[in-house]
Amino acid sequence: MLFVWIILALVVLIAIYVLVTYNGLVSLRNRIENAWAQIDVQLKRRYDLIPNLVETVKGYAGHERDTLEAVVQARNVAMSAQGPQDQAAAENMITGALKSVFALSEAYPDLKANQNFLNLQEELTGTEGRIAYARQFYNDTVYRYNTKIQSVPSNVIANQFSFAAREYFEVDDVARGNVQVDFGKAPQVDLGGAAAPPPAAPPEPPAAPSA
Repeated sequence: MLFVWIILALVVLIAIYVLVTYNGLVSLRNRIENAWAQIDVQLKRRYDLIPNLVETVKGYAGHERDTLEAVVQARNVAMSAQGPQDQAAAENMITGALKSVFALSEAYPDLKANQNFLNLQEELTGTEGRIAYARQFYNDTVYRYNTKIQSVPSNVIANQFSFAAREYFEVDDVARGNVQVDFGKAPQVDLGGAAAPPPAAPPEPPAAPSA
């Protein structure tokens, strides 16, 4: 009889563990979805601000068409990105393109003094800060979730109920660095195509005539 009670106690303990672990994984998965939703809100705000920025800059530097088209093109790519990895790559393009647009103000004092331009720059900078904060929270939650589904014995329950690992949302630190702008030359936007061929080597000077 004691043996039966021991077996029943073990079954109850295992059932409780499975239930608690499953609910914990569901909670973490839902927190990831909520964290991504917060990122998405800030990304959409960024996308909404970019057309206003482009129109403002056009009024003072309309002939810098390549630079302006680059940021519009980067925005279009970002709006169609799917998944954290593709989204992060697209955001890197936007950040680099925006820095090139902001750098135009150094060559156009009237643009630099324009209040609308300054307000948009401030709003975009603030939005980028909120994206960074939301990204950190998202990645921290993904780390906890991925660690749990890979750890023993919770990985058994995760595999049984098809809890898959989630991607991190990682942006390139280089995109947030200083940008050196060659005015009149647009920043390159990588759309996933083939790389441009390297420039041809300069021709060798002709040999000196023999004596």
